[in-house]
Order: sequence, then structure tokens, then C-alpha cells
Amino acid sequence: MCCKTYNEKRKQQLNRVLEIYSYQLKICIFDKNIYRIIFIVKKNTKCPLKKSLRRILLYRGSLLRLQALGVKSVYSYTLGKETGVSAEQVRKDFSEYQIKGNQRGGYYVEELINEMGRIFFQGGNKNIIVVGRGNIGSSLTNYDKFVQRQINIVASFDIDPSKQRSRSEIPVYGMERLGEIIKRFTVRAAIIAVPEMAAQLVCDQLVGFGIEGIINFAPVILKVPDDIIVNNVNLSDEIESVIYCVTRETENERH
Repeated sequence: MCCKTYNEKRKQQLNRVLEIYSYQLKICIFDKNIYRIIFIVKKNTKCPLKKSLRRILLYRGSLLRLQALGVKSVYSYTLGKETGVSAEQVRKDFSEYQIKGNQRGGYYVEELINEMGRIFFQGGNKNIIVVGRGNIGSSLTNYDKFVQRQINIVASFDIDPSKQRSRSEIPVYGMERLGEIIKRFTVRAAIIAVPEMAAQLVCDQLVGFGIEGIINFAPVILKVPDDIIVNNVNLSDEIESVIYCVTRETENERH
């Protein structure tokens, strides 16, 4: 095969790659009739939390449960046992985020909750909207534990007129009111819970109206500007991951 023919075939192959992965493309350099391509794959989570911050969320969840049971103080050992980490790790995490307490007498539960709320901007704007009132969207809007975290779902949206007419504590609007509601409540984050075919269009609309952060339940990687935060939650992947691990453990035990 001559060099010219090879290069033409190579270009056709690479053009196909560009077509499939165009959303990942960052730089395309032409060098002596041969493409050199540099691209960055968008991560599933563009704003990953540090492991210590994820543990802080676990601690807070445990503390809220303890508070509901009437517990006033807690030791690092007890909190570690509740969340599956060592007491030493709990103290290290508290030290990193300047969470203070009396190690001998224990930590006051209410003070810990307040301190952890400070870390996650508890006093700030936590208004959020949900786009899509199917099974997932409806479950999210009806989830009462968001109130404990001061997460306020101000509205939801769906293209189905029957859902817009339904009585709900959280109103259901048509998509034509998306910009109005985002502006009225100063919403900066949104949940996408629509079918995958509609997810990118909804995403584009949200970004166009000033949304800066998206929690995406649709099984598709969204194309967004670099300054937009996207966390993808794919329930099917999570379930399959657990099944895979369980199956692998079972096979290892057999061998």
C-alpha cells in the first residue's frame, strides 16, 4: 500500500473517531498529512469530593439519626463504628476541617451537625429544581429527608400536561416557564430525570438559563462547558457493579 493511500485511509478512520468522540475533542493538529489528536475524556463527575468530605457527609447522616433518637453527645469511637471507619480517622477528619470537641467527654451532636453544615454552606442558597416527573423525578420531589439538609426543591418540570395539572406539594410546570422559575428563585443547580434522548436538550436549556451544576440521572454523558459541574448518577451501573462484585466473590469462594 502506497503512503498516500495509507494516509487517506488513516484520515477516514480518524474522521470517524472525531465523529464519535467530537464532544471530547480539545486540540487537533495536522502534521505532514497525518492527524495527531489530543483529547480529554470528560469525567463522570467533574467536581469529585475528597474522601474526607465524603466521610463528613456519612458522619452527618449518622449524627442526624442519633439526634432523632434523642442522643446529645457522641464519642469518635461510636461515630466511627456507625460509619465503618476507625475512631482515629474520625478525629483526623475533624481536625482537617477544624471541627472541635471534647474528646474525653464526647462531642455534642447538635454542635457537630452545625459545624458540618457550615462546611457545606448550610446558610447559603440550596434552591434546586427537578426536570422530569417520571418515577425517579417524582421520588426525588417526594423525598422528605432533603429538608434536614436544607435542600429546597422549589419546582419541577415536565412536558406532560396531565402532570402539570396534578396536585402536588411541589408544583409541576411546563418547560416554557423554566427560565422564569430559575430567575425568580435564584436557582443554580438542577436535577435531570428525563429519558436519555431528551437529556442533552434539557441540559442545554438549563445551562442557557444560568444553571451552574447538574445532577444527571439520565444514562448519557452530557456535553457541557468546562465551567459547569456535572455529577452523573446511573442506577443501572451501580446495581450491575454490586452484582458483579457479589458474583466474583462467589466464584472466588468456589475456587
